[in-house]
Amino acid sequence: MRSFSDLATTLGSQPFELGGLLAGIDTSRGREALFRDQRPGLLSALSEHARIASITASNAIEGVTVDEGRAQKIADGTPKFRNRSEKEFAGYRDAIDEVIRGRGADDLAVPFVLHLHRRLFQHVDGRGGHLKSDPNLIVSYESGTREVVFEPPSPEDTPYLLQELFVRYRDAKVDGRAHPLVLLSALVLDFLAIHPVADGNGRLARLITTHELLSQGYGVARYVSLEQRIFESKNSYYATLHASQQGWHEGTHSIWPWTSYLVRIVAGGYEDFEARVAAVEAQPTNKQERTRRYILEQAPAVFRRREIEAALLDISPATIRKVLGDLHAAHRIEPVSRGPQAQWRRIANPESRA
Repeated sequence: MRSFSDLATTLGSQPFELGGLLAGIDTSRGREALFRDQRPGLLSALSEHARIASITASNAIEGVTVDEGRAQKIADGTPKFRNRSEKEFAGYRDAIDEVIRGRGADDLAVPFVLHLHRRLFQHVDGRGGHLKSDPNLIVSYESGTREVVFEPPSPEDTPYLLQELFVRYRDAKVDGRAHPLVLLSALVLDFLAIHPVADGNGRLARLITTHELLSQGYGVARYVSLEQRIFESKNSYYATLHASQQGWHEGTHSIWPWTSYLVRIVAGGYEDFEARVAAVEAQPTNKQERTRRYILEQAPAVFRRREIEAALLDISPATIRKVLGDLHAAHRIEPVSRGPQAQWRRIANPESRA
């Protein structure tokens, strides 16, 4: 809420380079409809790939990891869970699916956020869906000892602060007080500063980010895993949050370190999205030939089928399996291992194997 108490002050001194980034993002957003019309199959495949990557990365940021093969199975359904990590993985799956596929149009409010929190922990112990009842300090062990880096508001103040944050954010959007992504960055910063739940604040913040990006028409959150980009730059993620939270309680903080980081994550997502579309358009139209060329010329010397599927998102697994079989029969590749995580290897001198 602190960022929205005096928006004129909060939004003062916007970094000059941020304007160009925001303009570029809006230009890319305007091209999305064209891509949806021209490449619906590719965008559908991109969406499913991004979904699994987002589930994996958002949990990994919090230290929750799942074996690669198990991750795919859990994303596809609900197998018997082996441990708590798999249960938390499934919880994020259910929550992000509601945001992307089901309830993405819901107004951002406390009941909706607590519903997402309940989904996050429904497979663990059902303790989600409640605001914190005890203080939850934000600590770091980077120095080797426990260090409190930020003290969120008390449990008693949290219900009012969270409700007020959503109301002021909605009003600022309606009034067009700033660029939507600047307002979103301030929302997420304040949400994480309030730290409204006992566990899962980071994951909730990333779900809120996806929800708001989609509601504002930034479909990149559906086609590229922004969570993966955050995971790959998580040191900057934590550093810019920390920088922007200094002075938050007094309202003297600066949103710009965190805002610049988040805007660059979105801008990079659009660059990735357009590069993938362009790469497909530059390839031969025959999908079997595209697959064959990729395996023989671009894939690693040793690879898994799922890696080929991830690289050729608009090509069906059945087509990829057929090409693998054909190349194996032609002595161009050979199996290295068998089973669900089977590996293949290109044959350097296929003539000698004929």
